[in-house]
Amino acid sequence: MTTLATAAGRFTFPGTQLSVNRMGYGAMQLAGPHVMGPPKDRPEALAVLREALALGIDHIDTSDFYGPHVTNALLHEALAPYPRNLVLVSKIGAWRDAQGGWNLRRDAEFLRQSVLDNLTRLGLERMEIVNLRMGGPEDDIATPMKTMRALQDEGLIGHIGVSTVSAEQLRIARDIAPVICVQNQYNLAHREDDAMIDALAEEGIAYVPYFPLGGFTPLQSAKLDSIAADMGVSPQQAALAWLLARSPNILVIPGTSRRAHLRDNIAAAGLRFSPEQKAALDAL
Repeated sequence: MTTLATAAGRFTFPGTQLSVNRMGYGAMQLAGPHVMGPPKDRPEALAVLREALALGIDHIDTSDFYGPHVTNALLHEALAPYPRNLVLVSKIGAWRDAQGGWNLRRDAEFLRQSVLDNLTRLGLERMEIVNLRMGGPEDDIATPMKTMRALQDEGLIGHIGVSTVSAEQLRIARDIAPVICVQNQYNLAHREDDAMIDALAEEGIAYVPYFPLGGFTPLQSAKLDSIAADMGVSPQQAALAWLLARSPNILVIPGTSRRAHLRDNIAAAGLRFSPEQKAALDAL
């Protein structure tokens, strides 16, 4: 029988014993509108998380600033005590104000408290992976990375990832501490990180695209629509399948607050393109 693992393949983070299915789940959409407040349908949100694990998901991306605090509370309620194979990945370096604004902050005191807040709400003693969220290529990454390394040495963080970084920021970060994953914006139409993905693949470092389906500006492509129709799937499923086919170090974390949509996303892991279909999508 085809399983999620055999459909999408597995990935082992470098220098670790952490191995996950390449099709994961992003918890951001479990919060309310604009990622603020409680979910519209709390029972369904909890059911999505439980079904995700039942269908083979073992990698969930979250953050304490989703809601804020909403997704971590839901994860704890739905899934604790967590299965031993479940890898929870959080992100720090930002906070939400009452108006829903996304505010960046990366001083040592804030980053440490952010990790502690994640641990408290998730009910954990250590986060296996924490991503440091940057704001732009001009931002200083060396100073917050030193804090991340200190948190790792303290045992609060198992492994470090970085998010929204340039190639130069990634180089600086890796000079300070090992980086096992990069989370940047990337999808079929937003391809600025092609060279970075290929370089990371050579070193076995994970690349985790956020907004895999376009985010706030959903993907629109007549060619994508045509290929998806030929395959008998949705354009969204084809776009997710393309990411998995793009490079073996890409881990996909589409989010949803509905079980039906979750099943559609997971089904994308089993799709395969003909050489002609793959070439046409690569050329977009």
